[in-house]
Amino acid sequence: MDVFLANEQPVPIDEARLSALARHVLDSEKVDDEAELSILVIDGEHMRKLNSRFAKNDYATDVLAFPMLEGDEDSTMVGDVVLCPDVAKSNAEKLDHSLDRELEVLVVHGTLHLLGYDHKVASEKERMDKRVSEVLDEFNRDAKRAN
Repeated sequence: MDVFLANEQPVPIDEARLSALARHVLDSEKVDDEAELSILVIDGEHMRKLNSRFAKNDYATDVLAFPMLEGDEDSTMVGDVVLCPDVAKSNAEKLDHSLDRELEVLVVHGTLHLLGYDHKVASEKERMDKRVSEVLDEFNRDAKRAN
């Protein structure tokens, strides 16, 4: 599995860990080994423009997901996850955890969106939230074993 991460904003992030986490999500969801995923990390203004253009919301958001597998059985490109540390930082402060933790949640959340998870209704939200927690717990357990 290939994960490409482009960091186009100034906030320091752990690019290697976020890439490894995205690979872990794909692996835990049994996605084909040939799969490709892109993660783009951008500033608030760029995110506002993307959110306005694609979701018709004229404000910056923490994560957007752009699936690419829909309707194309031969494609190996899962899609793009776009993260905004500017927004994630304020979310992390509200939730009383670190920016790193919030970005990890967003990588898993965005990747799961690409794989068909959603949260439009309560049962879907519960399923998705549970899966985010499970994947993060697995990843952190594996990381501890590796050290």
